[in-house]
Amino acid sequence: MTSRRIHIERLALSILDAKGIEAIWQLQLDAAYAYRTGYPVAAEAILELAEAAERELMRRENASVHSDEYRE
Repeated sequence: MTSRRIHIERLALSILDAKGIEAIWQLQLDAAYAYRTGYPVAAEAILELAEAAERELMRRENASVHSDEYRE
C-alpha cells in the first residue's frame, strides 16, 4: 500500500468514526459540488475518501455478520 493510500485510509477511518455512515453521503455530495464548481482534482480526492470510508463500512458490516454466525 502506498503512503498516499495509507493516509487516505486513515483519514477515511477517522471521518467514518467521527461522523458515521452519513459522512459517506456527504463526501459524495461535496465531491459533486467540487467538480461542478471547477475543482476536478479536489473532487477526485474527496471521492477517494468516500470510497475508502465505504470500503471500511462494508468491512465492518461483513465482520459483524460473520461474528453473529458463530454466536448461534
